[in-house]
Amino acid sequence: MTRRRWAAAIVVAWLATIAWLVKREVFPPTGARLAEAALRVAPAAAYYRLGVSGQQVGFASTTIDTLGPSIRVTDVLVLQVPALGVLHRTTALSRATLSRTLRFEGVDMKFVGDVGPFSARGTVTGDSLLTVDLAVAGGSETTRVPLSRPIVLPSILPLRLALGGELKAGKTFTIAVFDPMLLAQRTMTVTVATESTLVVPDSAGFDSTAMAWTPVRFDTMRAFRIEEQTGGATTNAWIDAQGHIVRAVSSTGFTMERTAFELAYENFRHRDTARVARASATPAAGEVVATTALSARARPSGDTLPLLRLRVSDVLPGDDFLSGAQHLTGDTLVVRRAGAAELAARYRLPARDPTLAPFLAPEPLIQSEDARIQAQARQVVGRERDPARAASLINEWVRAHVAPQVAVGAPNAVRVLATGRGDCNERTVLYVALARAAGLPARSVAGLLYLDGRFYYHAWPEVYLGDWVAVDPTLGQFPADAAHLRIVIGGLARQAELVRLVGGLKLEVL
Repeated sequence: MTRRRWAAAIVVAWLATIAWLVKREVFPPTGARLAEAALRVAPAAAYYRLGVSGQQVGFASTTIDTLGPSIRVTDVLVLQVPALGVLHRTTALSRATLSRTLRFEGVDMKFVGDVGPFSARGTVTGDSLLTVDLAVAGGSETTRVPLSRPIVLPSILPLRLALGGELKAGKTFTIAVFDPMLLAQRTMTVTVATESTLVVPDSAGFDSTAMAWTPVRFDTMRAFRIEEQTGGATTNAWIDAQGHIVRAVSSTGFTMERTAFELAYENFRHRDTARVARASATPAAGEVVATTALSARARPSGDTLPLLRLRVSDVLPGDDFLSGAQHLTGDTLVVRRAGAAELAARYRLPARDPTLAPFLAPEPLIQSEDARIQAQARQVVGRERDPARAASLINEWVRAHVAPQVAVGAPNAVRVLATGRGDCNERTVLYVALARAAGLPARSVAGLLYLDGRFYYHAWPEVYLGDWVAVDPTLGQFPADAAHLRIVIGGLARQAELVRLVGGLKLEVL
């Protein structure tokens, strides 16, 4: 090699070394930025007022504790929704453990509500396996979920965005999120919008005249607005430089506003609950009632509704709301009962389309691979290979063998099979488990049942027959009629998602 080439090689090596040093110091990778920034995370607590249409329906808090090599984030959510003269209370508590680079390591979660209490513990092994131990009344089960990439909790996302230097207007990225309340992994698209100035109460004092806490001092905060999209639903949240949510508004009209502890908690705890409950004792026509028709002792007339037209105002829940048999034209929503054409499937059982694999696989509380579920599915379906006929056979069997009874505890397909009792939630999970065991793609959905001029919470299955078709083993309908208004798709998401719609979704039957 000539002297000139040696000199050129030395210059190139020197420039490469300088570029590497500049990149390391000026443009460190996200993991390095998080590791450095996480060392500066200090213990903190934030309190929130939860509201729908200007009315407070609950409170929440987020607490960050530093524990040497790890960080613990505790989230508390309390909702109290009045319906038919009764306050329906939902409580959720989660404690997540993170590494000092904000990697999700595990979470302990407890949930108490109308669907019954359950608890879950999730642990991550090597960023490649999520193990969920679920405990419900009557038993427990373990589910293992392979991970293609590291995941974060929804409550941790703001912290990662702020500390990782991702709060830059115009930036869009996709992230895998594990929601402990839904016990499911989902993909979220995040877009960072403009920076705003928000004013929030910093402290409160007790007003003896009004017998309530009122703001005393206010704090001005700079916060970036981020738009989160998942499952067709959109949430706008404002995040400060420390990674705390200052305000959040969902597409369903549910709001979360940061405030002083006394304003979020004490005022809500000491409100006149008797007056709030009495005001809900006689709901108006078209009102959303925060309970099931079975709990409210509302009886179906036996007639089937082929078509339902509604005027929708205020907010729309998302893509789960506008798909399948539900179509929106202007502000008018049209729901149709499936006809003969929709029931004519173009495949034979078992379904082999890889895109339908998630609707054939077991999941928490829907144990389609359990030997008892498998045996019952074979007995019910027999040699039937027509998907529509198999779906009808399962519908008839669940209707006949599960006695109507308001259940206590999260719906569990194996337990429902053993006890033969339950409400719409129990019948739905058993139907979906039996259908999947028979090779019939099925999913749980939840929404509203139009009955006697009011909308009640309801759950029912949908089966894939070329498109998704609603069936109802609770009412014995195949296919389900147009009185079924789907809001969300999924299992334990039902109560957590639907309870937030109270007062936010306005429906007028046309």
